[in-house]
Amino acid sequence: MATDHSILSRHTRIKEVYGEQCLARCTIFRWCQRYEVERLNIKDWIRPGQAHVVTNSATISAVGELIRQNRRITTREVAVELSISKGTVYHIIHKRLGYGKDCAQWVPKHLSEIQKTARMGVCQDPSATQEFLH
Repeated sequence: MATDHSILSRHTRIKEVYGEQCLARCTIFRWCQRYEVERLNIKDWIRPGQAHVVTNSATISAVGELIRQNRRITTREVAVELSISKGTVYHIIHKRLGYGKDCAQWVPKHLSEIQKTARMGVCQDPSATQEFLH
């Protein structure tokens, strides 16, 4: 627990740095007492305001499922559906899932070997286009 003497020395040091623009001694005393009494650990306390949503596996899979159900869904619609920010949706779609928008549809940026083989088959046999699309 901080003693009155150590609080007074803190005020003196602060006054040396900031001069007459320094906080009042009673304010510093009150802050030090409150810190000593209330501050038991160094973790941040919960503060009011918008909570930060951590991008977790459940959110990523939910975004992926919405895109698989409707490839034309917008980031705004996904954000509203899952109650997360558009920035978080953008990050998940582009960085975590690796999708990009092409012709108003979400498509993987990098094709798997199976998708590459199917695409090459379509190029060689135009009658296979329907199978490739599904």
